Amino acid sequence: MSQSGTESTSESEKVGSVSRQRYEQIVAELRDVVEQQSQGQFLIGDRALEIEPMRPHGGRHEAAPGQELFTVRESLFRLAEDIGLSYNTVERQRWTASRWPREKRQPGVSFTVHRILASIADDEERFAAIADPPPGRPCWTPDEANRRVGQRVAKPVTPQEKITAVHTLVRDEEVAAKVTTDMLHRPEVAFRAMSDDTARHMVNHAQAERGRQAREDFEDTSPVAPAVRQVERTVEFLDLVTACHAFVAAAGRIVPGLRDRQLGEDEQVLVHERVARVRATCDWIETAVDTGRVDVDAELARLLRGE
Repeated sequence: MSQSGTESTSESEKVGSVSRQRYEQIVAELRDVVEQQSQGQFLIGDRALEIEPMRPHGGRHEAAPGQELFTVRESLFRLAEDIGLSYNTVERQRWTASRWPREKRQPGVSFTVHRILASIADDEERFAAIADPPPGRPCWTPDEANRRVGQRVAKPVTPQEKITAVHTLVRDEEVAAKVTTDMLHRPEVAFRAMSDDTARHMVNHAQAERGRQAREDFEDTSPVAPAVRQVERTVEFLDLVTACHAFVAAAGRIVPGLRDRQLGEDEQVLVHERVARVRATCDWIETAVDTGRVDVDAELARLLRGE
């Protein structure tokens, strides 16, 4: 039983396929490698600076990679080719080295972290930041550095970081449409999305626009479109006649029931308001039938809204 317990503990302490002890050995070994690589990258940046010191650009110093003067670009391109690196690599290393004087570079902090924190504009703030890792962290990591400067992280943790990561992945309209469609197949997601006024409005607008486009395409391309338009006009006519008949029938059934009954003052006001709306609507119907114009003026719109 003791042997089984030891094996269980050993398995639980493994990292990947290696034991915890071997993992720590690998980390120590690779930290030395990263330190050597960082020194090498800073050395390349320093030598690139020696060849082409940072120069004023548009009344200020070069602010970031991609803003070098033409003559600077030529020199850096030649250097990159002669040492077998890409121009962009040499460019970034030169700029990063310019942001970190030798005495401000932190041993044990990777060149990658130095490069990320180099975007902090204020010198004193930048130098103080790299010497002060986030709370609970023994040292800076690239993700923590990106959080510090407001950049996207590789492993999002907070809801906002996850949202930012998703937005980055779905910049392509076709991909975004597919992802959105898949997400709306989940009832809870669809419910929450439709709780947002803007999202609901955009969906309704898209449905109306899609219907309009489909109708235009049908009318432009279908040989039966004229017949369908005639049927639609007939259906609209029948609907209108039916609505008028229903109103008259309802009134004929309800009004006789008011015999010998005196409505209260509030009730009378309410009925008169509704009759005014009916009268305005009837005028609107007659105008549409006689002229084909269905525009609603401000006064009619106000009555129809019950204002």
